[in-house]
Amino acid sequence: MAMLLTFLIALPLLAACFIALLEAKHRRIIEWAVMVTGGVELVLALALVPAVLTDGRVEASALFSLDALGAFVSLLIALVGCFASVYSVGYLRAESAKEIVGPSRVRQYFLLLKLFFFAMFLAVATMSPVVMWIAIEATTLSTAFLISFYNKQSATEAAWKYLILNSLGLLLSLLGTLLFLALPELREGSLTWSGLRACASTMAPLIVQIVSVFVLVGDGTQIGFVPLHSWKPDTYSKAPTPIAALLSSVLLNVAFLAVLRFKGLTDTAIGSGFSSELLMLFGTLSIAVAALLIFVQKNYKRLLAYSSIEHAGLMALGFGFGGVGTLAALLHMLYHSLGKALVFFVAGNAFLKYGTTKMHQVTGMLRSLPVSGPIFFVVLLALLGLPPFGLFTTKFLMLSAGMETAPYVVGGVLVALSVIFFGFLRHAHAMLFGATPENVTVGEQNALTVWPVALLLCLFFVLSWYLPTPLSELVEMAVTSLSLTR
Repeated sequence: MAMLLTFLIALPLLAACFIALLEAKHRRIIEWAVMVTGGVELVLALALVPAVLTDGRVEASALFSLDALGAFVSLLIALVGCFASVYSVGYLRAESAKEIVGPSRVRQYFLLLKLFFFAMFLAVATMSPVVMWIAIEATTLSTAFLISFYNKQSATEAAWKYLILNSLGLLLSLLGTLLFLALPELREGSLTWSGLRACASTMAPLIVQIVSVFVLVGDGTQIGFVPLHSWKPDTYSKAPTPIAALLSSVLLNVAFLAVLRFKGLTDTAIGSGFSSELLMLFGTLSIAVAALLIFVQKNYKRLLAYSSIEHAGLMALGFGFGGVGTLAALLHMLYHSLGKALVFFVAGNAFLKYGTTKMHQVTGMLRSLPVSGPIFFVVLLALLGLPPFGLFTTKFLMLSAGMETAPYVVGGVLVALSVIFFGFLRHAHAMLFGATPENVTVGEQNALTVWPVALLLCLFFVLSWYLPTPLSELVEMAVTSLSLTR
């Protein structure tokens, strides 16, 4: 199993090296390499789950090990990544047919995409906070070039904004990490998460509180907590749609993993109250601001960016409430990853069809996109938390957990969620049911932009009703590991 973990980490890097050695004219080979490696990564992530359930973790070396929480996040990366890889091929084929991108740009896209996956798997599988910080910074660097993929001035500005804000945030996170590692209690200890946890109870409470603020603000920038969210709408609206989907669905989870690792240290050192209050503060603020700004959006990709901010806030509340809220937050992470990737893929199909992200120019999707249009409507309802999808259950459980500890917070969040509900329906009505423009033909772009969407919707629906036993046990084990410090 150690070899499987090593291969899971190394495979995206090997694929990137393979693509780098190929000329741009070998496009079909590059596309197949991306899709096949995406499928193999999913198989490897699935194969590691039984070993984690049996032994508690899979160790490849002293620095690389996968526990239940890491296995859960890596599974989400591999699952969404597999669908995103296939969808990216179809998406770029459609853009190439319109002469928007050429073979060299396609090769560059897939090369950076595999480096992005390598950095995420590395961040999840490492037991070193320093290596994790390096890997998360690597995700920022690789995606910055993908955001500016179209070489437009607005895209370049969005990439610089993303790079500067996230790098500044990660510098704060690095400062917090180094403060932890500089504590006298660790001078003879292991600089891994387990070593830090073993020494946490003897750490100075004031230093731990300062470190917690630095880390939450730093990694919270990449999550997109308000007031550190300003890069998200610009980035999501200008990046290629598959990249926006990955940023919203899986990179957010990697940043959350870093926050949860440090939260465990903080809770061991000074109890869960301090970090929980910080998470509730950022979560409530994020949901409230997202609710206000969703109403005035005119770009549907920016609209989805504020939806990501809302859901990040909900997960922060769940982890802050604790208890059943932790379980609900992890399940919310699963359903949000699938649902947000799905809605971005459909938004990408709308962009390929209409050639714009302005909502007033996108009308009649139910007729012009006979597959993507209805799916867009269904997934929007799911993201708003309506049954029978899993996000309804997770929202209900998180808010129920909050009623015991912070009922006034829950009351305010319910008001904000009501505003978000009506704001989304207000925007979606014209996009779905309006008249189709005369210059827009009826039909989807190609099979590779439809099949990933349809299959992902089926998976989303099935998992909302039934969690396979290994996945359910993995989530329970991850919840237990997060609850040990309470």
